Amino acid sequence: MAGPTTAERGERQQESSDPPLARRRLRLPRLRTMIILVVLLALLGGGSIWLLYGSKWLRVERVSVAGTRVLTPDQVLEAADVPVGAPLISVDTEVIEARLRRKLPRIDEVDVVRSWPHGIGLKVVERTPVLVVQKGGKFIEVDDEGVRFATVSEAPKGVPALELTVSRSSSAAASLRRFDDARLVREAVRVADALPDGIARGTQVVKVRSYDDISLVLTGGTTVAWGSGEKGAAKARALTALMKASPDARHFDVSVPTAPASSGS
Repeated sequence: MAGPTTAERGERQQESSDPPLARRRLRLPRLRTMIILVVLLALLGGGSIWLLYGSKWLRVERVSVAGTRVLTPDQVLEAADVPVGAPLISVDTEVIEARLRRKLPRIDEVDVVRSWPHGIGLKVVERTPVLVVQKGGKFIEVDDEGVRFATVSEAPKGVPALELTVSRSSSAAASLRRFDDARLVREAVRVADALPDGIARGTQVVKVRSYDDISLVLTGGTTVAWGSGEKGAAKARALTALMKASPDARHFDVSVPTAPASSGS
């Protein structure tokens, strides 16, 4: 059987060489497209970095303060020490928040936010005193977590005084070994938080002798034996009912809320 002629072999060689050439022609436009895309992305990335860090358009120009009551905005601004003129993106908000809490213990919560394109906002929540401790001629404010956060020259109005006069009896001494001063202060706060609004407004002093010996002095000298800070809601209900039932009484005892008592007139 005769083999393929020279012409046939040439045609077959031409057919086998055509597909690779076509593929190479297709690859060239794709390669150019990819190169162009990479260059564009690089330019965009570089431009974005320059815009955020190198340009003058997105820099800190103003710092605002919101939420102050006792503190002044100037005090907050000084403590925050926001780098005015720095790129807005580079401002470390967490560092500023930590600095404010450290320098101004009156601040309970703080949120530092970027306000594009030129601002930083400082939103603060101040601690509220629920008790005050007199020390010399000053008053130490205590918040609802038992934190002593500020010393002021005048006691805030409507805030009861805390008298921590730990008994030296053997039982009280044993209690003190289990519950230190900080814990006793928290128990006093716990009692103050449990008081009904009407009674709280008339409470002048919270006295703490031991963990389970806390008492109140109300307006006019009326006293309340509260006991420990436990079962505060039940004691509050018992005291409210007892004061309605015996409005002329001078002493109330709700240390055992299931068996409250009153005396004096």
